[in-house]
Amino acid sequence: MVEDILKKVKQGNLSIENAKKQLATYENLGFAKIDHHRKKRQGFPEVVFGEGKAKEHILSIVEALRDKGDNVLVTRITREKADFILQSHPEFIYSDIAQILYWKKEQAVKRKSFIAIICAGTSDLRVAEEAALTAEVLGCEVRRFYDVGVAGIHRLFDNIDEIRKATVSVCVAGMEGALPSVVGGLVSHPIIAVPTSIGYGANFHGLSALLTMLNSCASGISVVNIDNGFGGAYNAALIDQLAHKGVNQ
Repeated sequence: MVEDILKKVKQGNLSIENAKKQLATYENLGFAKIDHHRKKRQGFPEVVFGEGKAKEHILSIVEALRDKGDNVLVTRITREKADFILQSHPEFIYSDIAQILYWKKEQAVKRKSFIAIICAGTSDLRVAEEAALTAEVLGCEVRRFYDVGVAGIHRLFDNIDEIRKATVSVCVAGMEGALPSVVGGLVSHPIIAVPTSIGYGANFHGLSALLTMLNSCASGISVVNIDNGFGGAYNAALIDQLAHKGVNQ
């Protein structure tokens, strides 16, 4: 790419100013600096955290990302902010459950492998769907296994043969957070545990689930922060990507 740009400058087909823009590693919008080289460094383009940002700023950021041909993913964005962006870009998709706004340039290549998103209860769906949609926008195959918590563990056992086929599982649970430990004793692939803030008083807004997962005696479990479905899915996508390096998909 760099060589092509330099050739165009030498041939007089591209100005030095435009060449500098194309070679820049980030785009300065004044209120934000968009990291356009993140995909080259890390494998995935920059993701926008919508909470706390003005809707006008989010619109400018997603337009800058899309102009470079990158998939667009905005997490923790309210319906009000999403509707503002959808007025200019109706092709974007918004999920009320996950509070995610996204646009995919093209469909990912179908893979035989997949990431399992395992959710303990219906109350945890917001975090589970944040994880599922994040993984899909990052180009992964996803299969959802919802409402399979330990309170009715037979529901998990009914799905365990399919879950075992996954490259990695993202396990989302609130209350006491026991589900990742149970799954960890039944599968031979990595598990990313995501505690949620769902639970009664002694749950301490997810702290009890977080501590349970951190103290799990099952091997192969890594834990992200409370309600961080995005972080769990991102780590799972990295594992899935590494599993396919140099392999025909």
